[in-house]
Amino acid sequence: MTRQRPEPVQVVKERRDAALHALADGIPYVRFLNITFERHGNELTAVLNFQDAHIGNPGIPALHGGVTASFLETTALIGLGWQNLWEGIESGRIDAKNLTPQSLPRMPKTIDFTVDYLRTGLPRDAYARAVVNRSGRRYASVHVEAWQDNRQRPFAQATGHFLMPPPPE
Repeated sequence: MTRQRPEPVQVVKERRDAALHALADGIPYVRFLNITFERHGNELTAVLNFQDAHIGNPGIPALHGGVTASFLETTALIGLGWQNLWEGIESGRIDAKNLTPQSLPRMPKTIDFTVDYLRTGLPRDAYARAVVNRSGRRYASVHVEAWQDNRQRPFAQATGHFLMPPPPE
């Protein structure tokens, strides 16, 4: 009995990165805010690449609260979508080689989203990570923290509840 050789690591990484890019590119607001995602295994870090348009109060200067909230909610949605996509890719249910924004599984819908502004967001890049607390067939709960220079000092955090899409038929 011959054993099938595993795929080269680089091929697996490229497939996962292509799936993440298809997921993020499926949301035009991600491009508008200039949010990118860094992937390490199945863990994502969102990066809000600073632009002058992100400033809400030029006198301080500080990131606009709406930009901060959008960044956190987008991070939560992509994190939740990535978790579902990751499971589908790894199980073979989803063909990552031919994945496009149009062929992606449907994204969750926000039920509610609460943002805590902990300190002023400074005019520089910001980072965020989402932790899925619970994800069932119909409902998911996600917590997100955003920081800039020191991950131990977040400038905002949020908790959201999401309606999960029905499984594909």
